[in-house]
Amino acid sequence: MVQKYNQPLGGNEMPRFGGIASMMRLPQQSNTDGLDACFVGVPLDTGTSNRSGARYGPREIRAESCLLRPYNMATRAAPFDSLQVADIGDVAINTFNLQKTIPIIEQAYDDIVKNGCVPLTLGGDHTIVLPILRALKRKYGKIGVVHIDAHADINDHMFGEAIAHGTPFRRAIEEELVDPKRMVQIGLRGTGYAADDFDWPRSQGVRVVQAEACWYQSLVPLMAEIRESFGAGPVYISFDIDGLDPAFAPGTGTPEVGGLTIHQGLEIVRGCRGLDVIGGDLVEVSPPYDTSGNTALTGATLLYEMLCVLPGVDYRD
Repeated sequence: MVQKYNQPLGGNEMPRFGGIASMMRLPQQSNTDGLDACFVGVPLDTGTSNRSGARYGPREIRAESCLLRPYNMATRAAPFDSLQVADIGDVAINTFNLQKTIPIIEQAYDDIVKNGCVPLTLGGDHTIVLPILRALKRKYGKIGVVHIDAHADINDHMFGEAIAHGTPFRRAIEEELVDPKRMVQIGLRGTGYAADDFDWPRSQGVRVVQAEACWYQSLVPLMAEIRESFGAGPVYISFDIDGLDPAFAPGTGTPEVGGLTIHQGLEIVRGCRGLDVIGGDLVEVSPPYDTSGNTALTGATLLYEMLCVLPGVDYRD
């Protein structure tokens, strides 16, 4: 029997401005039964510290994703010919209580990954990566991380709170969810609360590649180094849209000038091909500050590129 894979709704079947706004206009289902990968939203911005609005990110990313087509013309990836993918909707977070929301997300991701489905998450603020990593650790053990961001997100606390969008990777390292020696943070920049803000992850064994080290160059060689150093083992991609310069992605809560270009963002994600990617997220899109929709479109494109580097994807080489 020939496997029939879900396909995005084509632009010649329904105008791209019409139809239900699922991710890439894929079929929707309420669980991960039969799926190799899924798109899932976490509409949370209770953990933000500056401009809110990321709770609307999943909906707007889905809306802009109608412009995407199924075949990757640059890498020749054909994910919908080799993986069963659907949009499983959003996690029903607690709108009023961040502490109660964390276990809700954990439980949701325990259910998503129990049969091996790979979650690609539409954020939401960066707080969500902590409960996601907790669930993935229970499934896969310690995880390598490719983290793209303007900020290290390793604050010990924010206004006395141990869990917020600026703390998840300190908690993840402290809880031994990730392997710091198989973790890289790319695009860090801007001003800090202390002169040694980026030194704590380095002291834990994390490779930190500040934005200035990326200026005016391709990141293909960097990603080749990372693939070699990471070797075998599970890897998670966490992409904060503010890792890109606000000239490319202005619709975010904590923009920092001097960031990565869109081309470099694509090189990073495409450079993860060959790693055992077991999940990914695109966070911190804030539609109220995204008047053109270009930030959400960029986010949707990067999520599609993550799908294209998952193990098992066919390439039309």
